[in-house]
Amino acid sequence: MRPATVFDVFDMSRVLTRSITQLCRADHHDDPQAIAKWTANKTPASIREWITSGSQLWVAEEAGQVAAVGGLREAEITLLYIDPEFVGQGIGAALLHRLEQELAFAGHLEARLEATRTAQEFYRRHGWQPTGLCGARGDVSCFGMHKSLHPKD
Repeated sequence: MRPATVFDVFDMSRVLTRSITQLCRADHHDDPQAIAKWTANKTPASIREWITSGSQLWVAEEAGQVAAVGGLREAEITLLYIDPEFVGQGIGAALLHRLEQELAFAGHLEARLEATRTAQEFYRRHGWQPTGLCGARGDVSCFGMHKSLHPKD
């Protein structure tokens, strides 16, 4: 795992688009308009702007290939997508753990995120709890979640 650079934007765009299109069917129901809306800002140009504007983006690599993409903003995990080719290999869990560590290192005592229907159970398995709160997305299902980052005694 490492911070993303502008040299990763094409691979990151590919991972984000493949993950949304192939893994998030419970959220977009294969509706082309919903998929198009969700992936509209996942282009290499958009991702390059995220990186150059200071967003904290991370990639997980497997065999030299970008396998997962994660993002942070303040005390929030903003992105966590895995390429369908790498599902079930622990890469998503490892990236989630790294993002949680980064938030704890930054001094945050609690983290939050907005999960999709597809990802909600994944986060629960990793200690995240529902909050019942979520931003107004409108295009996909949204489940607010939080997790304490206090070290275990």
